[in-house]
Amino acid sequence: MANNATKRRNGRTGSNKAKQSPPSQVLRGSENVFEDLGFAAEEAANLKVRTDLMLDLRRYIQKQGWTQAEAATFFAETQPRISNLLKGEISRFSIDKLINLLARAGLEVRVETKLKAA
Repeated sequence: MANNATKRRNGRTGSNKAKQSPPSQVLRGSENVFEDLGFAAEEAANLKVRTDLMLDLRRYIQKQGWTQAEAATFFAETQPRISNLLKGEISRFSIDKLINLLARAGLEVRVETKLKAA
């Protein structure tokens, strides 16, 4: 009797079949994951640009082999600010700020525009 009570509490009723979820479908996204997530076109473009710039800065810092403190000294920022950058906290950085950091690192920033395909 105790065995049946334990099964009821655990939600097991004797069936060993695991619930199967429907098969997943993989869809090819656009060039901007933020658009795919439903952000408005203007905000998605801004988020993508900031993300790309942040990733370039992260790669630069990693290539230098710097600690966050060393990167902070080089960029004249605080260590927590560099931590925000490395964690990808997009909302904490403007495009202007990211371009300034890239320029301080001696990295060339180019802006390219193109008409979106219909």
